Amino acid sequence: MLESKFYMRQLPLEISPPAAPSLDNFVAGANAEALAAVRALAAGERPEAIVYLWGEPGSGRTHLLRAATRANPGLVAADDVETLDPTAQQALFNAINAAREGQTAVLAAGSAPPAGLALREDLRSRLAWGLAFQLHPLSDAEKAAALRAHAHARALHLGEEVIAYLLKHARRDMASLIGILDALDRYSLEHKRPVTLPLVRDALESMKGKPA
Repeated sequence: MLESKFYMRQLPLEISPPAAPSLDNFVAGANAEALAAVRALAAGERPEAIVYLWGEPGSGRTHLLRAATRANPGLVAADDVETLDPTAQQALFNAINAAREGQTAVLAAGSAPPAGLALREDLRSRLAWGLAFQLHPLSDAEKAAALRAHAHARALHLGEEVIAYLLKHARRDMASLIGILDALDRYSLEHKRPVTLPLVRDALESMKGKPA
């Protein structure tokens, strides 16, 4: 992964790569039920061995799949199922059949509910055998709450005007927002300056036009 950097007054402010996806660092928002189902599936605690997630980009599908496979390497996971070629569709079909027989567990994700996927009919029907959840992107209020909680955990004072500015001018996915917040915290500690709106404004402005 390329490391993003922006510069302020000739001093580098480095944004570390985001933390590896985990079930603990997933900000659930309206997706608490889906998170609970994935957590139970990864732990082998669900009677249903098939879970299907669907939602628009940025809703957390890939985060949950990566987190679940890190928690349970034996889990069969398939993301963006609508893009699977015939060979991969057959492999997923076989895995779901095995899951119904208690031999494995399957976590799959796509952009639409099973009935709306451009897949072979028997695979669409099998994806609907288990639990299906629509994932919803975080609202701005939920992102703001997550930023406040993260700042509090770092003992960082973060004004509401800073949060509002980040949500308007920074990349809007939570991994990027948390990465920028952590970088601003490090910069403020190193230079003994509080994370104020002028500091954040200058920093984000200096990022424009720089390679990610």
